[in-house]
Amino acid sequence: MEPSAAMREYLAEIYRLQQDSPTVSTTSLADRLNVSAPAVPRMLKRLKSAGYVKHVPYQGVELTDLGRLEALTEIRRHRILEVFLVQVMGFTWDEAHDHADALGPGLNDTITQRMAEMTDFPSRCPHGEPIPDETGNVSEPQDIGLISLSVGQKGTFSRVRTHEPEKLRYFASLGLVPDASFEVVGRAPFNGPMRLRVGKDEVVLGIELAKSLWVIREA
Repeated sequence: MEPSAAMREYLAEIYRLQQDSPTVSTTSLADRLNVSAPAVPRMLKRLKSAGYVKHVPYQGVELTDLGRLEALTEIRRHRILEVFLVQVMGFTWDEAHDHADALGPGLNDTITQRMAEMTDFPSRCPHGEPIPDETGNVSEPQDIGLISLSVGQKGTFSRVRTHEPEKLRYFASLGLVPDASFEVVGRAPFNGPMRLRVGKDEVVLGIELAKSLWVIREA
């Protein structure tokens, strides 16, 4: 059974949510997809019937191998489209996600491949997330959350894990973008703000903003 655009959207979101939790609840799916709570069980029933998800009693759902493959295919299309929107069409990284959501249902593998060719076969989206290959393989970055670092540690930003335009614009204004180098120069106790040196500037980040930043720590 070929999944519909709505089914692909659900599968991709389940995959994203499973990056932080082995199983996904109906509540978290409804919140992330901005749909009504009753709509989620109906779609999950369709996905389960098609063999894309399985139910874990008292916990939620998780992708099957087939569901994971379909999810990664959809994520590949979405992330390549984001790169195309930024590199070719001139949109900013805070605009790319919403436009990709709107245009994504019309994509197929042929169009996706042409966009990949036109953007020199990117390995990451504008936000630093890895792009799966054509066979559904994805190389997850060996990164960690910025909030786990201590004063004196250095590294480079790998991913910005938010699609909120205001936050992305703010991060860009501070130079907190993938591949930028930094050093933790201060940290208040009890989950207080972090102070970073980015280039010649010092940046102070509250803990909620810091949670969106993932980094490759310098050895």
